Amino acid sequence: MLGPHAFRAVRLDRNRHLITEEEQDQLAELRIGVVGLSVGHTLAYTLAAEGLCGELRLADFDHLELSNLNRVPLSVLDLGVNKATAAARRIAELDPYLKVSVVTAGITADTIDAFLDGLHIVVEECDSLDTKVMVREAARARRIPVIMATDYRGLLDVERYDLEPTRPILHGLLGDIDAAALSGLSDWDKIPHLYRITSPEKVTAREAAAFIEVGSTLSGWPQLASEVQLGAASVAEAVRKIGLQQPFSSGRIRMDVEEMLSRIDDPAAHATDRQTAGPACAAQSDADADPLAEAAQLGDVVDVVAAAANRAPSVGNAQPWRIRADRDCVVIELAPEYTSLVDIGLRCSAVGIGAAVFNARVAAAAHGVLGPVEIGAVSERSPLTATVRLGSGDDPDLARLYEPMLARQTNRHYGTPTPISDETVEMLELAARGEGARLQVLRSRDDIDRAARIIGASDRIRYLTPELHAELVAELHWPTDPAANSGIDVRSLELDAFRLMMLEQICRPEVTAQLARWDGGVALGFDGFARLSSSSALALVYVQGRSLADYARGGSASQAVWIRAQQEGLAVGPTTPLFLYAHNDQELHGLSSSYGAQLQRLQLEFAELADADTGESPAILLRFCTAPSPSVRSRRRPLAEWRKGVRSGADA
Repeated sequence: MLGPHAFRAVRLDRNRHLITEEEQDQLAELRIGVVGLSVGHTLAYTLAAEGLCGELRLADFDHLELSNLNRVPLSVLDLGVNKATAAARRIAELDPYLKVSVVTAGITADTIDAFLDGLHIVVEECDSLDTKVMVREAARARRIPVIMATDYRGLLDVERYDLEPTRPILHGLLGDIDAAALSGLSDWDKIPHLYRITSPEKVTAREAAAFIEVGSTLSGWPQLASEVQLGAASVAEAVRKIGLQQPFSSGRIRMDVEEMLSRIDDPAAHATDRQTAGPACAAQSDADADPLAEAAQLGDVVDVVAAAANRAPSVGNAQPWRIRADRDCVVIELAPEYTSLVDIGLRCSAVGIGAAVFNARVAAAAHGVLGPVEIGAVSERSPLTATVRLGSGDDPDLARLYEPMLARQTNRHYGTPTPISDETVEMLELAARGEGARLQVLRSRDDIDRAARIIGASDRIRYLTPELHAELVAELHWPTDPAANSGIDVRSLELDAFRLMMLEQICRPEVTAQLARWDGGVALGFDGFARLSSSSALALVYVQGRSLADYARGGSASQAVWIRAQQEGLAVGPTTPLFLYAHNDQELHGLSSSYGAQLQRLQLEFAELADADTGESPAILLRFCTAPSPSVRSRRRPLAEWRKGVRSGADA
């Protein structure tokens, strides 16, 4: 058999993380006394099973009888054995290293001092009212909290004498009577006092009727094993709270299973829309509208060019722009109001502006009105403005991209990593160079898996940092949410039922906060890792320089690569590691003060893998794979709204 430490670690391993290792060690310091080992048997065994103490003291003078076996989990072989001894034996079979001592004389004036000495908590489950009072008076004098669970309607009673050393025993329900006064009363005279402490108005009619029958048709108070087990669960939770010094006051509470079951209901009647409406069954909407058909309905060519600009991709589908269509130009302004924490220095937004400019140029070329583009103007309204002027020029290569540009989509399916030919890579590199950028393609499985691990670790930090988590959750729109013209449609994540369920839980801030406290959540990066590791290749678009205009140039190159890759039959999707747009350690720590050092390490690892040239900045990271078509298209702001210059909740 394993030694004590290894035995405890293995036996309690399945407690994690409901009880952490640190909490388990803290609870192992507790010394707990249990008085009364009928109901107390199950309670004591549960405390031992969960590892909630390092020492148990058990006190009971009585011996096991056949009528006890309706609620005490022992056997006929234990009949006649002292109840405390029988409980100690059973606990020893569970954990032979747990220190357990017994007081077979029960709690008396002669035994109580030694029994209580050094205890942290007393669990009182005896039948005698005299003993109940004596235990509490002695525990109060020593500032030891007392817990009691009764087997009628799940009553849990807590008296925090450690926090309230002058608190009346039994919450003052007995009045001024003490143990000495009680000992002089007959059993008959004690009944009114016992009646008061049981909160008689709370007992059921059947319990009250049974109480009346005690002494005539019943030899004792009726008790059920199920109620005892319920009490064990509530006592264990109370011990955890006290032992871990969590906020927990004196008082009473009932966990009335019978009453709860009277309110049983059909879960389908109250299921959330997210539980009943997954991506596959969600109603289709104008999110699926055909951009080419929409463009054909536009009258003015300037509107066609503006509509094309508005179809550009952006991180989180934020559409970080204001688009204004004038008579002879389309003005695209970077709109800082759409920024996010990941959009460090508005660099990510600038990439979106560049993509919008490329789309506008393609549309202008297709309609024979291509003119010059001016990028870089700064105004009070915007730190970056691009003006696409309409002229009379044409560019056949750009014009041929018009329909593919409108058909471009983000594909988030888990892919199949089919090989990409050298010719395709060369063509994509040429597309990036044509826009003044450089494309680096990672095709080896080792490089892709290494990048996937780095980005999975970055995703974990995004979830565990409260502000980043809140932004991420706010981007998501579920099938039954009100229609939104920005953000990410959950259907586009292409999740199966299990992953959709996991996403719901990950979206809860209290869940990720708990994971952060444990320094856990490695699984939060699994989805990102799985998506990237299923890629045929990863592609980084680099630009020389660090200005917003440089990043905009990178955005144009990114869009050129994306459109042509999709033309080649590749499924394309961007991924944005937290560190992608950070220029220094200060910016990384600004993203996440708790995980800034980890982000520094991840950025360095990624830089070693990506091998950027001197002076280059990454504009975007794309994944290529073979995959089915996306389930839905991203929504955009209605043309009428942005045509008038009205902000309406961008989408990208």
